[in-house]
Order: sequence, then structure tokens, then C-alpha cells
Amino acid sequence: MSDQKKKVLLTGVAGFLGSNLLKRLLSEGHEVVGIDNLCMGRIEHLQPYLENPGFTFVQKDIMDPDTFNSLEKDFDIITHLAAFKIPRYGNASATLKVNSKGTEHVLEFAKDFACKTVLASTSDVYGMRPDVPFDEEGVCVIGNSKVPRWAYAVSKLYDEHLGLAYMDDYNFPVSILRFFGSYGPNQHLSWWGGPQSVFIDCLLKGEVIPIHGDGSQTRTFTFVEDTVSGIYASMMKDEANGEIFNIGAHKEMTILDLAHLLHKISGNPGEANVKLIPYDEIQQGKKYQDVMRRVPDTTKAERMLGFRAQFAPEDGLKITYEWQKAVRQAQAQAETV
Repeated sequence: MSDQKKKVLLTGVAGFLGSNLLKRLLSEGHEVVGIDNLCMGRIEHLQPYLENPGFTFVQKDIMDPDTFNSLEKDFDIITHLAAFKIPRYGNASATLKVNSKGTEHVLEFAKDFACKTVLASTSDVYGMRPDVPFDEEGVCVIGNSKVPRWAYAVSKLYDEHLGLAYMDDYNFPVSILRFFGSYGPNQHLSWWGGPQSVFIDCLLKGEVIPIHGDGSQTRTFTFVEDTVSGIYASMMKDEANGEIFNIGAHKEMTILDLAHLLHKISGNPGEANVKLIPYDEIQQGKKYQDVMRRVPDTTKAERMLGFRAQFAPEDGLKITYEWQKAVRQAQAQAETV
């Protein structure tokens, strides 16, 4: 599939990745039909594009099969980003149901006209795997079933298997992307969006930054423009068909170092004010397991997609800090009117 103009169905269009991918697709001249129930996505993310003749917004729920029955079967690509994330504060059943059933509805729609489908997965599927960096051909080691966080990993691992099974059974191309720590403008401003969202808010309010465990756990934080480049390449390249790719940056950073870097970016005086929170206090007595190191091997994505993250953490986090600061200031002004 060449990089010619396509008609794209995009689920989760009003969310973080969805709205940023929408911007890229429209800038490249593609036609987009976007679905979102606005449960977690925000209509504000779509405001710049609602009048664009290349974009149609469908406010419906992927959990409802009728959502897809109302659509024409004339898409070149389906990119499925709608999902529930780690059930940090309960609601694991919603995570399991939305991610499994929603993906099934997407694949049922895609198989009827053999439409290429790109499925969003997560680095969480690697679970407790001890060896880093994680390559796509290695094993996934899911943790204890009594730990709610693994509901997300299991649901996404199921999605991967379901997507590949549909590809084999119904002969249409499926690509799977495992994202590593995406952040940037339009990110959700809670733990749902990642630790950087919460840390930035704390810095803006002059509050203590909460860090789970001792802060030595590491991540590779990926600026959203890099993530979108990986998604876009997988959509447009035939080489992605039938493959699983890690999409992430390379610089490994501890959560404690993330807090200190954001404090430096904020320009606040003194040292970062952090509080270490024991894991047994995070989920009200329920078990919690963390992944101590999470680093992608992106050799495959570099070779087959031409993807390699370009943004240094310092640059991407500065853009993100300024964006979140502006959002919070606008919200505060609106509340005073």
C-alpha cells in the first residue's frame, strides 16, 4: 500500500493519540471518519478539524455493533485506538470488556471488505519479562491475576491474538503496534495520561510530586509526534502487514529523574519536592506490581517502517509542559467567568 490518499476509519479519534494522528492524516490529505463516544476523549481536541471537509466525526460507541452497521464499507485503512487503560482505581471489568469486545467489533467490520487494520497494543503486554530491551519475538510474562493492573495487559494481548487470528481466517492484513510511554499535547491530565501528566500538574500547583515505590523504575518516554510517525508508517506501508512493532523512544529514564527533569523545565526554585508512596498504598489494599524496567528494541520498526524516535525527552517534555500549563490557565480563567 503506497502513501497515496486514503480513506481512514479512526476509532478513539478524540483521545490523545487519536487527535494527534487525525492532525497528521488531514495534513497529508487523507480523508478521515473518526469515532469516539467522548467517554475519555474530548471534543475540544477535535475543534480545529470539525469544519475540515476531509473529516467526519461520528459520536458513537464501539461497544455497540450498530455503530459499524451505519458505516459504508469503503475504507482503505482502519486504525483502532479506542481503549480503556490500566484500571489503577478499579473498573477492571470495563477495561477487559471495552478492549476485547470493541476490537472484535472492529475486526468483524474489517473482515467484511478485507480492510487493512492497525491495532493499538501496549508495552504492558511484555509484563514482568526480565530481559531488556524487549523485542517483538520474545515472551510475554503476565503477572498475578489478583493484581488489577494486568487486566489491561491481558486485554491487549487478547486483542493481538484476535487480530492475527482474523487475518489468518479471513485473509485481510492486520498490523499491531506496542506503544511505549507516549506523552505530549492532548494527553489525559491524570494518571490515565501517564506520570508526566500528574507531575506537571503538581509543579503548576506547587504541590508535592507523588512517586510510586522508590522511583527507580524506568521507562522510555516517547513524544507523541514520534508515536504518530510510527502509526502512520504502519498504516501506509505494506511491509507492516501481519507484523508486530514496538513504537517507542530509546532513552531509559527513572521516574525519579522524570520528576527532577520536569522540575527543571518548570523553572520552579530549589529541588523537586517528591513523596515516595509505597506500592501497598496505591490501590487501597489490593496487590500492586510494577515493571521495574521497560525499554523497547525498535530494530524491527527501523528496518521495516523507517521509524526511529527523534525527540529528546528534554525537548518533548518542554513542549508538553507549556501545553499543559496553557490548558490549566485557560480552565482557571473559564471558571472565573
